[in-house]
Amino acid sequence: MTTKTVAQLLSKDNTLQDVTVKGWVRTFRANRFIALNDGSTINNIQCVVDFENFDEALLKRITTGAAIHVAGELVESQGKGQSVEIQVKELEILGDSDPETYPIQPKKHTFEFLRENAHLRTRTNTFSAVMRLRSSLSFAIHKYFTENGFYNMHTPIITGSDAEGAGEMFRVSTLDAKNPPLNEDGTVNYKEDFFGKETNLTVSGQLEAETYAMSLGKVYTFGPTFRAENSNTSRHLAEFWMIEPEVAFMDLAGNMDLAEDFLKSVLGYALENNKEDLEFLDKRLQDAEKSLPEAERSPMNLIDKIKFVVDNNFKRVSYTEAIDILRNCKPNKKKKFKYLIEEWGADLQSEHERYLVEKHFKCPVILFDYPANIKAFYMRLNEDGKTVRAMDILFPGIGEMVGGSQREERLEVLKEKMKALDIPEEELWWYLDLRKYGTAVHSGFGLGFERLVMFTTGMGNIRDVIPYPRTPQNAEF
Repeated sequence: MTTKTVAQLLSKDNTLQDVTVKGWVRTFRANRFIALNDGSTINNIQCVVDFENFDEALLKRITTGAAIHVAGELVESQGKGQSVEIQVKELEILGDSDPETYPIQPKKHTFEFLRENAHLRTRTNTFSAVMRLRSSLSFAIHKYFTENGFYNMHTPIITGSDAEGAGEMFRVSTLDAKNPPLNEDGTVNYKEDFFGKETNLTVSGQLEAETYAMSLGKVYTFGPTFRAENSNTSRHLAEFWMIEPEVAFMDLAGNMDLAEDFLKSVLGYALENNKEDLEFLDKRLQDAEKSLPEAERSPMNLIDKIKFVVDNNFKRVSYTEAIDILRNCKPNKKKKFKYLIEEWGADLQSEHERYLVEKHFKCPVILFDYPANIKAFYMRLNEDGKTVRAMDILFPGIGEMVGGSQREERLEVLKEKMKALDIPEEELWWYLDLRKYGTAVHSGFGLGFERLVMFTTGMGNIRDVIPYPRTPQNAEF
């Protein structure tokens, strides 16, 4: 007899029959009712045990967290809450669970406690739902790009360049940490290191992806990136995943079109294929907000917020127009913003981005043409000499979701920008080569995957949407 998943047994098109299933015990009530889950669905299947047919010693081993194998007849349920249940004929304990020490008990746990037990937290409904959604979103991303003619490339994790110019990078070295070789001036001699130069973990695959776009046309990366930023906020991780498409012969308008279509497609896939998980997370969020003052509650529930993005055209607004709106809005004039907008050139914060999306335009917003001095060196300088062809996509509840730009394709302009920022040409000689040999307009964007998962699941802390979060002073598991 083929073992079936709980999801298969609970599906509407399943027929009543003899079945076998394996999973972990969530609860065992009255020595009779086992709630069994195998991770395939948010829902448990009820397994009904006639205790007279089984040894008492065996039944005592059916505790929360135990792994069991059940065989029996799938029948229509006599109780409420489920359509079918299993009348158990055979039962085997595959792995015992100590009820005295098993941390994931059938009660409410704090997210902080569950992070300390991250190796077991997916046995809860919340985290199993989050991680199934994470998997679905990952598949939808690859599906979208494959169906739209993109080639997936794996960019280096170890790099000698700082793509963002941020300087907050993790060093990669095999030198003796206590006694490294030194130059005459006392600095570390990296020529004796493994790679013969100073190397780090990457903060972005964008620059390498650009090189492939300029030969393959349309490429994307989806890989781990690292940022040594000493920040313990709910929005920061030291290790996270980035989606970065790059497209040759595409300008900023095409880049905005691509990003909008991509986001709608990926989120639409989650709505269609993860209904039960989204409904559970939606209810969880609504229940959690009942204790908050009305002013602090989300204006939309989770599913409506996702549909808000999928169903609305994104409003395209220049940075200059956005600054005028923000400078003259009530929260700014009444000093309700934490960061007041006083003049052109200000770097927008999440509170400003959310105001534009949730209060002013009431739809997702794409801001474009940012001041050059608050954006990266590789962004295409506009004719006004003070703005660049950058764009950010803003979402409700979260602010910036996507950052991208048309890339600077002019060799001399790029050199001048690098010189102004003290970026050595010899460090990025290969990047400059793209501007020497068949240069052309090209564009791309970056999307932090965990931020997308946060938006889709309604989770408030980025540590809760990645299996094992890496944060300052924390590299457990």
